[in-house]
Amino acid sequence: MTGTQLAFLVVTLLTAAVNVGIAAADLTRARFVLANSAQVGVPRSWLPRLAALKLAGAAGLLLGLDAALRPLGAAAACGLVLLYLGALAFHLRARVLYNLAFPGFYFATAVASLTLTVSS
Repeated sequence: MTGTQLAFLVVTLLTAAVNVGIAAADLTRARFVLANSAQVGVPRSWLPRLAALKLAGAAGLLLGLDAALRPLGAAAACGLVLLYLGALAFHLRARVLYNLAFPGFYFATAVASLTLTVSS
């Protein structure tokens, strides 16, 4: 296994895991999720849909580990990049900057996954 292949595997697994984790927090309506979504103007009714998108992205990334399904992994990573661009935009629009690192981290993992998926 080359270094690029190992990086692809590790980053993909990390990105999938953190998205499953935050989707679970969305679905259980964790206190921090409700507080943050209220601050940035995301209605509570959106949380199940956002969780579904995160779970679909994680599933697509995992399926994309198979070389035959690599385009699906790339599409999933692209979808996650767009999702977290939207999250960053909501934070910036609402001027909620103190916790911008959280959507920024999810965005960075999605970008890294997309980059490594396309390059592998």
